[in-house]
Amino acid sequence: MTQKPVLFHVPYKSQVTPVDPYQHVLLISAVSIHQWRVMRLVGSLQLVLLLAFTSTATGLNIPLEVEQPPTIINSSSGPIIALPFDKSITIQCEARGNPPPEYRWTKDGKDFIPPHVTTNRHHPVGTFVLHNKQVVEFRGTYRCYSSNKLGTAMTEEIELRVPNVPKFPKEVNSPLVVEEGDPIILECNPPEGVAPVKIYWMSIGLEHIEQDERVSVGTDGNLYFAYALLKDSRQDYCCFASFTKIRTIVQKTAMAVIVKSSKPGNESADSGEATAEPPPVRMPGLLLPSGVQTEKVLLRGKHLELECIPHGYPTPKVTWMKMGDTLPSRRSEGKHGKLLSISAVDESDAGKYMCKAQNSVGEAVHYFDVIVEEPPNWLSEPPQSQLTVIGTDVHIKCSVSGKPSPDITWRRNGRLFKDDPVNNRRVLDDTVVLHNAKTEDSAVYQCEASNSHGSILANINIMVMNMAPLILTRDYQEYAVVLGGDILLNCSVFSSPPSKISWARDDTPKTIDGIHFFPLNESLKIISADKKDSGRYECVASNSEGMSAITAVLDVKDPTHIVYPPQDVQVISGTTAQLMCQAEYDKSLQSTFEVVWRKDGEEIPLLSEEHSRYFADYVMLQIMSVNLSDQGVYTCVARTSLDEDNATALLTVLDVPDAPKIVEISELPSPRNISLYWIPGSDHSSSVIEFIVEYEESQWEPGRWRELQKVPGNQATAELALHGNINYQFRVYAVNAVGPGPPSEPTERHKTPPSAPEKNPESIKIQGHSPNQMDISWEPLLPIEHNGPGLEYRVRYRKLGVGDEWKLHMVNRHSFVVRNTSTFVPYEIEIQSRNSHGWGPEPKIVTGYSGEDVPTAAPRDIAVEVINTTVLRVSWTPAPAATVRGHLGGYHVHWVRKRSLLNPNNILDERQSLSFPGKRTHAIVPGLEPFSEYRLTVNVFNKKGNGPNSDPVTFNTPEGAPAQVPILTASNAQIDSILLVWGPPREANGILTGYLLQHHLINETTLEVVDSQETKITGADTTQWKLHGLEGGSLYRFLLSACTAAGCGPPLTQESSTVALEHLSPTPAGAPVQSSHNCSLSFPSCIPDNSTHLPLVPALLNVSSYVSDTFAKISWTAIEEQQDSELYVAYMNNSDGFWRISEAVNASQSFHVIDGLKPGTVYTVRLMSKRLLDNASIFEDVIQTRLQGAVGQKSSFSTQGWFIGTMCAVALLTLVVLMACFVRRNRGGKYAVKEKEDLHPDPESQGLNEDSFGDYSDSEEKPLKGSSVCSLNGAMGDGVSRDSMVDYADGGREFNEDGSFIGEYSDRRHGGSVSEPSGPRPVTA
Repeated sequence: MTQKPVLFHVPYKSQVTPVDPYQHVLLISAVSIHQWRVMRLVGSLQLVLLLAFTSTATGLNIPLEVEQPPTIINSSSGPIIALPFDKSITIQCEARGNPPPEYRWTKDGKDFIPPHVTTNRHHPVGTFVLHNKQVVEFRGTYRCYSSNKLGTAMTEEIELRVPNVPKFPKEVNSPLVVEEGDPIILECNPPEGVAPVKIYWMSIGLEHIEQDERVSVGTDGNLYFAYALLKDSRQDYCCFASFTKIRTIVQKTAMAVIVKSSKPGNESADSGEATAEPPPVRMPGLLLPSGVQTEKVLLRGKHLELECIPHGYPTPKVTWMKMGDTLPSRRSEGKHGKLLSISAVDESDAGKYMCKAQNSVGEAVHYFDVIVEEPPNWLSEPPQSQLTVIGTDVHIKCSVSGKPSPDITWRRNGRLFKDDPVNNRRVLDDTVVLHNAKTEDSAVYQCEASNSHGSILANINIMVMNMAPLILTRDYQEYAVVLGGDILLNCSVFSSPPSKISWARDDTPKTIDGIHFFPLNESLKIISADKKDSGRYECVASNSEGMSAITAVLDVKDPTHIVYPPQDVQVISGTTAQLMCQAEYDKSLQSTFEVVWRKDGEEIPLLSEEHSRYFADYVMLQIMSVNLSDQGVYTCVARTSLDEDNATALLTVLDVPDAPKIVEISELPSPRNISLYWIPGSDHSSSVIEFIVEYEESQWEPGRWRELQKVPGNQATAELALHGNINYQFRVYAVNAVGPGPPSEPTERHKTPPSAPEKNPESIKIQGHSPNQMDISWEPLLPIEHNGPGLEYRVRYRKLGVGDEWKLHMVNRHSFVVRNTSTFVPYEIEIQSRNSHGWGPEPKIVTGYSGEDVPTAAPRDIAVEVINTTVLRVSWTPAPAATVRGHLGGYHVHWVRKRSLLNPNNILDERQSLSFPGKRTHAIVPGLEPFSEYRLTVNVFNKKGNGPNSDPVTFNTPEGAPAQVPILTASNAQIDSILLVWGPPREANGILTGYLLQHHLINETTLEVVDSQETKITGADTTQWKLHGLEGGSLYRFLLSACTAAGCGPPLTQESSTVALEHLSPTPAGAPVQSSHNCSLSFPSCIPDNSTHLPLVPALLNVSSYVSDTFAKISWTAIEEQQDSELYVAYMNNSDGFWRISEAVNASQSFHVIDGLKPGTVYTVRLMSKRLLDNASIFEDVIQTRLQGAVGQKSSFSTQGWFIGTMCAVALLTLVVLMACFVRRNRGGKYAVKEKEDLHPDPESQGLNEDSFGDYSDSEEKPLKGSSVCSLNGAMGDGVSRDSMVDYADGGREFNEDGSFIGEYSDRRHGGSVSEPSGPRPVTA
């Protein structure tokens, strides 16, 4: 029994990535599944796959490793036209097959060896190239044959046309002489060339020959005249042929036409004037076409053109008809009805057509027999290539159509194939039958159908073979799908006969089944994939020839999901819009993840250029400088290579409204009232709040627009009341929440008629610049308020309440002066406007006064009530109203501080005053000084000036509390006492009775007050006080206030600590304590444990001060080692707190004079060393300069003889002490180590702790306070106030308050006493 042929089409599909044609597959025949698995481990036959190509031989996709006949995959289609500007011509022919095919060409039916054959890297191809210079000799018809041992494929015939360059032949044309009224035919006969060709008739000057019903150019290119006129005579009728494809225009030799007049005596148009009489009447005829009937054959789908060009006079009219049918709707008529065109003709357009040319004297007809034919075409598709098993019957059918019916020629491997019943090969017209096909029947069969209009050819590959399954899909192909998605696992198989496909999980031998597994042809489709579906899948293909299998790997991934979608947003134009979009995705797909933004469906190009307005990252899109074009729907697309998610948001751009459109004026019954209408523009998503109507007039302020009226935003009309005699134009603009929009186009001008003024002047002012006149002024009418020409004002006035007659004046300006009036008399005034068309409305009466003058009387009964030390209340009786002589302005209060009661001999004359507007009888005067004598006066004032002062009143202010003392220092701290020094208050405000001193014991840990005591110091001249009974090593806060009989002033605060017992330096019994400032300040010349260091501060002796009224002299004695040291002298006026520092002073100078001091002033004076960063005090004192004149009243204390003697004794004693110190110092270098340890004990062993020291900082300069009090033996007993040390940033050294170095410092503590390390035993005088 003969099997039916099996047509096996191998589709190729891939869900994720295309099959790599160079990957390896396994080809296994006739083995079991178990054997195949073992063989896969051992090895396999590797086959290289190739994708299917689209070719003439369709229907088979066979791996190229399988032997197969050639298949043409690329070839040229004819005809090929070689254009002059083509550099080369390529004729293509490329095929695939196994073994690789070889090529041969024929030209005009004969073998042809082409030049310049091209090749590729895999195998040669049959394509060849012809260069333009040689192309003429290769004109002809070509065919390509591609062959291997299994067969030969061939192409259709390829015609190569090489057109000649078109040109008209050279010819000499004799003039064409015709009679007037005769028809004319001027032949063009264009040369052959590459279509299309276009014909133009022009003169030598390139002027087109005018065409109409009488004159036309036919489709053959000739110029036809239905009848000749004398004006047709000319010498330069030229035919131009344009070949657009080769960009060439050629011109025929000019032709001459001479038209002879039909009137006797006129030989031609050249003899005399041409007659205007029409030619004689002629019967119609046809210049084109000739004869009675024409046959027209054309191909289906082409454009049909039928043309009839008549002659005769009058010009015949052409009509068309189809015999026995109507003309198709696709027809069109051109050239004044002479040309009938039908597009895309088909069989229904075939038949007989008639054209009729008719005029008033007759008609002529012509018939066209239209025949529609077509070249050969496949009825459905070309014959398909076939793959079949051995022993089946193969049927090849070549179904074609065409008119005339095509002839079918069969070839096998390019040779004619004839009917061979003996070998079971039959050719039955359009069908070839191969009975019981064998392997040797495999070949390329060609079916060629041809008729008079062309031919078509199909190559049919017939492959008769048996083959085990060959799986085209790559083994271990990886697939990925998101959770819940669908996936197709491919298993494309090539085999003969067809294979059976089965799928199984790699971990189970059972065939896959389930509600979401669907075998689809050769593939496996998984619906709604789950995480558990990840893993390996096995595809097994088997047929009678064998078996093959591959593994597919599936990975189910998390889906992409937008968790924060963009939100609808409104932004103002010109600002920045931000749209958020954040997504979650499978992290294994991070390399493919991207966020894409679309606007209204179009992707937004996110350029990296700096001029781009779009900036985006994975979470946000920013649009800079938003404009109206940015408004729309924005879609955020978060996607990976597997899936995507999207979310949309509406971006609304708010902008100012567009200008209103079509603003029109409509007049109301009143000529000066109109209605304005307009069409609002777009509000750009922000509702219009209001419309503003503006006007511009051409007379007073041309070009300037002013606001006229506001209209609510829901209204598009406005009624306007206009002024008279104005030439207006109007415009409107809209306002929304964003702002005002652009204005509309202005309206046409609108002129209002003139009329009387509608208003009188406003803002009338009545003033008197002099006592005997009244100045009247007013705000004039605006120019547009004149309502007409000739504007002027009528001023009327009269005295108020006396019955006077009105006085009247007409003025053109906006002011008027009434002279010779009484001073400050009330008047009634009226001002009315008028122009040449009438008066304005009735004016209002305004009351005013004539000019003012200064008051003539002063307030009386001045009384003063002192409220406190700085404030008083003054009262008075007002001056009579008649004496004010104007509008009352108010009262001035003047007071003079004559003297301070503390110093009554010093006349001060300090003047002050206050103004109190309006009508009043008393006032409060602040800002007085206590304990002073004052004198006070009051006067009244008006606009013209001040009246006379009242009688003066003298009074005294009582005592007040003093001001704060300017300085308070704490020094000479002992175990139970501290010396306080201060300066008297700058302003005593009375007679000082003493001072109030409060001191509080402070807990240094909590800073809380532990104990408080109060001391009243009764001496007014006291400036220092020593407090006794204090606790040792404790922190105290001192508050000092100056007091008078009126009370005590604000306190000044200072803090300091008493000295702890363990910190005191031992002092020998009987050592005197010197309390004066004239003391010796000496320090050890070396530092303990570092005897090679030099002293850090100058060692000064006998520091003293001498004070006069305007200067002070500071004196000292420097030891020899410090003669070149530099000192700085600083002083401060205690009343202002400003320090002044001198230039550097050499220590050897022994004194420094401070000049320019104020007499009777308290100063603080300091000596400072540069070596201690310019702010460590060596000496400090509080001095007070003498009052001027007081110096000479007392005898100079220093000039007394006994004083000089005493000073000499002191100097001698000092010298002895110095010598003893030097001797003792020199002996100190010879002490044994044990003696040195005794003399210089370890600070730690002496109980020295970090609480004994203060911190230093160089952040700011804080001068040391307190005086240095010392004894001749050098023992230090001074306390350290809380701000008497300066903090240094390096924190590496410590200093006594007088500046001497004492060791290392630790962190900040409250100020305590500072002891100096023990040095050589002091000498006692």
